[in-house]
Amino acid sequence: MLVTIHISFLRKLATTLMAVVLLSLAAGSSFGQSGDRMTGTQREIERQRQRLSSDSVEERRDALMRLGNFKRPEAARAAAGGLNDLSPVVRVMAAHAILSLPPAEVVALLTPLLQDKLEFVRREAAYALGETHSRAAVELLANVMLTDKEDGVRGAAAVALGQIGDEAAVPALARVLGGSKAAPKKKKPKAEDNEFVLRAAAHSLGQIRSRAGVEVLIATLGNEVIPGDVRREAAIALGLIGDPAAVPALRAAFSSDDPYLSEAARGALRRLRVSVN
Repeated sequence: MLVTIHISFLRKLATTLMAVVLLSLAAGSSFGQSGDRMTGTQREIERQRQRLSSDSVEERRDALMRLGNFKRPEAARAAAGGLNDLSPVVRVMAAHAILSLPPAEVVALLTPLLQDKLEFVRREAAYALGETHSRAAVELLANVMLTDKEDGVRGAAAVALGQIGDEAAVPALARVLGGSKAAPKKKKPKAEDNEFVLRAAAHSLGQIRSRAGVEVLIATLGNEVIPGDVRREAAIALGLIGDPAAVPALRAAFSSDDPYLSEAARGALRRLRVSVN
């Protein structure tokens, strides 16, 4: 009898303990679900943000690449921590990784990089600003295009102004294409002789499509001292703008001995619906 009671007691005790264990597991699971409020994406963004503290430049660069690939504002804000990194490669990667933020915020974050000591960083910051398509960046980029000591940076700024496409950039672009005759007083005026910068300025005037740029483009097209690639870009830009005032200059270019310039002028005249026969 005693043995029977003892066995019954043990069975009840085991059942009770099992119930307690199950309740504890259920409570723990419930706590985990309520305590961990981060989604899988948020956890991954946080993981990449923490990698920005790594001693490895390559790991920090990779983290920024991954954050940029999310194309989400929260990932871009995490990436902003890389803008002050000691490595120029990481700073540049961060500049491109934050582009999912509102344009005005990106402009504010990238502005200091336009004064970076390294040409590479300034150039990439200018390109990144072009991708914002923000009018807030026009004055900054125009100033860089007119005053930076490196042609690569100035050319990048010219390209970026074309990407933004705001008419406010036309005077600065025309100034560059016309030889910087009206450069700021604080800077020594000099004739622009870098082909990349000139070509970028002409191309951007075509992208903006403002008639305010027609005069300098016509002058560029007719100037045989200017490299052929720049004159061809001017012809293409005039076709995009579509001002009939450019027709005489385009006809003259069409008769040029340069077959590439002639073809560019032909295309522009066709855009203007002018017969080239």
